[in-house]
Amino acid sequence: MPPKTPAKNPILSLCQQATFLISAAKVEQCPEDGGREVAFAGRSNAGKSSALNALTHANLARTSKTPGRTQLLNFFRLDDERRLVDLPGYGYAKVPIPLKLHWQQHLEAYLSSRESLAGVVLLMDIRHPLTEFDRLMLDWAQASRLPIHVLLTKADKLAFGAAKNALLKVRREIQQGWGDVASVQLFSAPRREGVEEAQQVLAAWLGLQPEGGEEAAEQA
Repeated sequence: MPPKTPAKNPILSLCQQATFLISAAKVEQCPEDGGREVAFAGRSNAGKSSALNALTHANLARTSKTPGRTQLLNFFRLDDERRLVDLPGYGYAKVPIPLKLHWQQHLEAYLSSRESLAGVVLLMDIRHPLTEFDRLMLDWAQASRLPIHVLLTKADKLAFGAAKNALLKVRREIQQGWGDVASVQLFSAPRREGVEEAQQVLAAWLGLQPEGGEEAAEQA
């Protein structure tokens, strides 16, 4: 008998066909609240756009050397029932105060009202983790009982031992402060480090495999 062709990874297939759907300045402009979606959040310049592009093998999110460029909720279609959402970067000092307040208002409205939201990928620069914004996101996740998966981005900027120590420190601090609300992993877009682990979490949240993919990523 001829050898069986390996089954194609469903999350990888979906990510590779991701396409831009719509940008929304307000919750009222978001797509219909059905199916499942995973949102990507992070302080400005934490590497959110680079991570989205690495996970989808596409140039979905525009990267820029100017932090704070993402000013809208950007939705990307995976299929009729699944989406990824690029949330506005937050916390960059040069962004005008009125714009910061606008982002905060509509970001909070989205997070608190979106029933299709299955989880949030929170990106932290491994050299500057657990900022005030990150802690607010963890507080929100704990209160809403929605899971967070933390990508410690730019892991390539540290030596291997230093990166592992940072990972253990962040895991310990999150466990002590927020319990099991979040899983944590190392991530580097240029090296594609941690891409498969993060995709496992997306697959579980998007209903493509049994729950538990996030635990597998945390053990990596």
